[in-house]
Amino acid sequence: MAFNVLEKAKKGLIGTITVPGDKSISHRAVMLGAIANGKTIIEGFLPGEDCMSTIACLRQLGVHIMQDGDYVEIDGKGLENLLESEAVLDVGNSGTTLRLLSGILVGLPFYSCLQGDSSIAKRPMNRIVEPLRLMGAKIDGRKSGSYTPISISGGNMESIDYQLPVASAQVKSAILLAGLQANGTTSVTELQATRDHTERMLKAFGVTVLQNGNKISIKGKQSLQATKVCVPGDISSASFFLVAGSIVPNSKIILQQVGVNPTRTGIIDVLKKMGAKLEVTPKSGEAFEPLADIQIQTSPLKAVEIAGEIIPRLIDEIPIIALAATQAEGITVIRDAQELKVKETNRIDTVALELKKMGAHIETTEDGMIIYGRTPLKGTRVNSHGDHRIGMMLAIASYIADGETIIENSEAINVSFPSFFETLNTLSIGWDAGSGPLSQ
Repeated sequence: MAFNVLEKAKKGLIGTITVPGDKSISHRAVMLGAIANGKTIIEGFLPGEDCMSTIACLRQLGVHIMQDGDYVEIDGKGLENLLESEAVLDVGNSGTTLRLLSGILVGLPFYSCLQGDSSIAKRPMNRIVEPLRLMGAKIDGRKSGSYTPISISGGNMESIDYQLPVASAQVKSAILLAGLQANGTTSVTELQATRDHTERMLKAFGVTVLQNGNKISIKGKQSLQATKVCVPGDISSASFFLVAGSIVPNSKIILQQVGVNPTRTGIIDVLKKMGAKLEVTPKSGEAFEPLADIQIQTSPLKAVEIAGEIIPRLIDEIPIIALAATQAEGITVIRDAQELKVKETNRIDTVALELKKMGAHIETTEDGMIIYGRTPLKGTRVNSHGDHRIGMMLAIASYIADGETIIENSEAINVSFPSFFETLNTLSIGWDAGSGPLSQ
């Protein structure tokens, strides 16, 4: 059912919520648990479609995994006991599964073939294929291994000292996972620091990881020992409610137990710079990642410039930041975000296209956007283009738009936040009949 969101949103979004477990951490916990020795227990796992693709692939490689909602038990086999899959490994829509699993498979003595959906088929693989080939990996695929399907004939790997040409945690992680199986010490140097979940997770599983500035090193032939992993709430999922709480009138939202890894908190820094009323209260817990409760409430926002070193810390949050910018006073400029072009969609063009349908004034550039605020939005028919973050951004936009909003292909949201609309509705208690923007 659809309804006039503007009239109902005037009562505000008020309440306390939790968001699903961090997608990046959930992927890594399952992968490392599978190649560790012993039983790994994961609590707070994200049972979204992307992470379920990781579980499905590892099961094909002979790993026994029990998953019940956000609870997972893995009977780790150790790297040397993974088995050749009898079928193609289907990663679905998950670039993380594709790239990180490739880093594991290149060192194993058997053949593997990986493919995904139509979106994955457009995403570049050469950024991991090139360094893995330098380590001795035998990789082929469409356009000489630049795109899926990708075939890997695993075997002996040699260490490498590699400087990343792009800021990518997935590329860094693939190299480090390959380095686990290589002779000697593998090092990766970043031009800009990216999310460090892989390094933290490896340490939690007993692996020695050394860091000197932006250079991360790992000695090969180390074994992993099973552990318990408590996955914090995903700050990327939380970002949609942080922006909602700041731009929907009369709102006050508390988000509990959110992961606040310093490599991921760019969204908090930007919102504070924009003038948002935002409070972060650190929490203790079993997680090896920092946690906090975050409170956000409606506040006037001002335009900012977003560029440089902060971009890798908020690359997934730029779609929702763009929405916030449409409601900020002044002109917001986003630069150095060309990585958005190779996500689930070309997020620069897609964000601009869909928000323009709602009346936003946005110009695209080669590496970002120029967004003019403060602009009233109107309800209309919009499309996620199969991108979960675009879908959630449009849903939040509908809460400040005048009139009915229909979101096509909203099922893409299940990739990372299956309970997204349900969580939104918990903040809508007391409204008149209706369940939010109409999704198709």
